[in-house]
Amino acid sequence: MPSVFTHAVAAAALGTLIVPGRGRLLALGAACAVLPDADVVSFFVDVPYRGMLGHRGLSHSISFAAALAVVLTWLVRRRSPGDGPPGAVRLGAFLFLATASHGLLDALTDGGLGVAFWAPLSDARHFLPWRPIAVAPISARRFFSSEGLPVIASEIAVVWIPAALVCAAALALRRRRRAAASA
Repeated sequence: MPSVFTHAVAAAALGTLIVPGRGRLLALGAACAVLPDADVVSFFVDVPYRGMLGHRGLSHSISFAAALAVVLTWLVRRRSPGDGPPGAVRLGAFLFLATASHGLLDALTDGGLGVAFWAPLSDARHFLPWRPIAVAPISARRFFSSEGLPVIASEIAVVWIPAALVCAAALALRRRRRAAASA
């Protein structure tokens, strides 16, 4: 799996495109992108890795991303009606993509058993054909050691740099639109 930092960065980059200028929503999207890895507790409570509730199982699926997006969209819109959040479709799309990005990034790694994208309909695990991201150790101590350096390097190259370019392009486009509107 990529690190929690990289999952959050990917969601933030999506947010600059879909819900620009909304810091709280970007933070919520980052949390959604990290949430699927809460399933690592399965390692400590003897849930089989390959099982539906094991690591990279149901919580990494498209159905989980959709259900979480629906619930959170409803909650956010309910708490801040009117001018607060963006429209339900835009907000829901962002929260869905932020959550689903987790499984996609995990499927780009070179380790593990794959991602159960279609859970609960299927517990089959999948990887993407291109797997350039080194799998991160679950232990923070191991991640922040020489063992984590190849992981960090691959995440910077494959996710962080493209995410920074997306953010820069989104900001430049917004500035250009504001300048044209005020001219």
